[in-house]
Amino acid sequence: MVSIFVNPRQFGDPADLERYPRNEARDVEICAEEGADLVFAPPVDEVYPPGSDTTVHVGAVALPLEGAARPGHFDGVATVVAILFNLVGADRAYFGQKDAQQLLVIRRMAADLAIPTEVIAHATVREADGLAMSSRNVHLSPEERAAAPVVRQALLAASEAWQNGERSAVALRARMQAELSEEPLAVADYVSVANAATLAELDVIDGPALLSLAVRFGSTRLIDNELLP
Repeated sequence: MVSIFVNPRQFGDPADLERYPRNEARDVEICAEEGADLVFAPPVDEVYPPGSDTTVHVGAVALPLEGAARPGHFDGVATVVAILFNLVGADRAYFGQKDAQQLLVIRRMAADLAIPTEVIAHATVREADGLAMSSRNVHLSPEERAAAPVVRQALLAASEAWQNGERSAVALRARMQAELSEEPLAVADYVSVANAATLAELDVIDGPALLSLAVRFGSTRLIDNELLP
């Protein structure tokens, strides 16, 4: 089963919700081509019936990064995913690694609420030039699209430095910033080197870490990440 639902509760800006790309007919065609048995695409009032007044709030792991940049976003994510898990009753649910913080939030929510659905990470799917696939990519102008692979390049530059022995998180953040600064159209919202489990920012890497960033190209905001095992 594939669920398709543009969740109004995770958009802080109504204009962002309004311009979010939607093409349900194409999505259903892709699901059929890929062998899905069923598409669950409920209307808003089926997910949130009139009078709905409960919000799922996940704690510390939802606060930094996207949580700080988009207040209330993860309350909307956790609430709708809890509802979808209960409506569908799936044994397993798959979430892209591109949204690494969302993955951690959903895992925390499912564990804390004793929801038996197993949350499985799926590797980020990328374009040929390394840009992470995202529905928001359609909003990039040709010039912005040409510039956007710098997001991946910044992550790979920091990852390479780590592979060569660099363990200073400060140095790795600087390495990503330096790479982004080479592209005039790229404006960083944040550049992070954090504990991979808690998302607490690090000074020194002494265990699994997550490199992540959010970068704006005009009005389009892209996120990506790289795990350091």
